[in-house]
Amino acid sequence: MSKFGDFFAKLLRLRKVLKGLDKFIKQDIDVPVTTFGNNGAAWTLIPELLNESSIAYSFGVGTDISFDLSLINHLDLQIFAFDPTPQSIDWIATQKLPKQFSLHPVGLANFNGKAKFHPPKNSNHVSATMLEVEETKEQAYKVEVKTLATIMSELGHSNIDLLKMDVEGMEYDVIEDMKNVGLKPAQVLIEFHHRFKGVGIKKTVGAVNTMRQMGYKVFHVSRTGEEIAFVKEEMIHNLAKLN
Repeated sequence: MSKFGDFFAKLLRLRKVLKGLDKFIKQDIDVPVTTFGNNGAAWTLIPELLNESSIAYSFGVGTDISFDLSLINHLDLQIFAFDPTPQSIDWIATQKLPKQFSLHPVGLANFNGKAKFHPPKNSNHVSATMLEVEETKEQAYKVEVKTLATIMSELGHSNIDLLKMDVEGMEYDVIEDMKNVGLKPAQVLIEFHHRFKGVGIKKTVGAVNTMRQMGYKVFHVSRTGEEIAFVKEEMIHNLAKLN
């Protein structure tokens, strides 16, 4: 993005903050980070805490897996990708993928079963949501969803080194579920959807506070304020030892 474009984006966000539609989330710690992926699918993480043996879950891949492929290329780790939307599944099937990438056609939720997914209003977009979209409710379809604990159990994983969530508004319930069952991946990258109708910034502020109560520190907040990265406090000590 150009300097003018970046300035304009910041100005628009400031306007939302002043109107009470957004809030500047404080970054808790300053650590070495790297951003992977295209502009529209970029995520920032702490690469020093990952290696070829790390387990990475990527929820919500749509039709842009640049982040996942970049992680594989740089760190040679295994990516367990998840997306139940038909368009994403069909698109992935046409791609030539490395052996470290595997797609699981299931959604993430705070329960196991079937959930109704509503397509986005813009037909050029891919990501569907469990939140009701009035304009597309007639096109809603059902997909299988599972809790994080269930997915980990089925895949035989006792821990996750990196959890990326772009789950279109379901992140709030998933965070509560993680807290209730005591699941704490080392790094958690979340896109928050307070811009969605009926959600609001208070819900994101509450979710960030819940993550902090669980023992996480915010180490990165994106320019838009929607992508927020967390790391377990004990991992910070490991990072200090590595450096």
